[in-house]
Amino acid sequence: MAKTIKQLADELKVSKQTIQYHYQRLPANNQQKNSQGTNLISPTAERIIRGKVAKPLLAKKQQRGSKEPPKTNKENDELVATLRREVEDLKSQRDKQLATKDRQIDHLTKLIDQQQQLQLATVTKNRELKERVQKLSSLIETSKSVQEQQSTDRNNGLLNDHNPDNSKDKNKANKRWWHFW
Repeated sequence: MAKTIKQLADELKVSKQTIQYHYQRLPANNQQKNSQGTNLISPTAERIIRGKVAKPLLAKKQQRGSKEPPKTNKENDELVATLRREVEDLKSQRDKQLATKDRQIDHLTKLIDQQQQLQLATVTKNRELKERVQKLSSLIETSKSVQEQQSTDRNNGLLNDHNPDNSKDKNKANKRWWHFW
């Protein structure tokens, strides 16, 4: 059955502040509240707090030379069991945190792989585009040189048609050719 902080403080004969201090340091899954918002201490939380409060009390009693008999084996066994449960709770929390971190690492690794694949695809596409631009540039240069050659040939042809010396040479060449017939 769950207890309030005051009830547990009265049982252990310590202040409410001491119980509140240890209660606040419990894992979140061991902290409970009722409908009015009052902190409740579950049996598991009670064992943990008892274990933490019992150590300082025992040390104080030993310093004062307490006349009370030392704890029995049953009390020691309960304390050991409480500590073991606390250790198991802490291990469970650690394992959950590690699992979360592992998932985050896997997610980040996938993102890095995707980024590298995109970068590789971009580099490949850039190379293809560069090669295409070079091919087009060479085609344009070839086209320009062909156009220049055609333009030069046309200009030479126009000059030959208008140059009387060249037309006489053509006639001579034509005569020579007909000459063989």
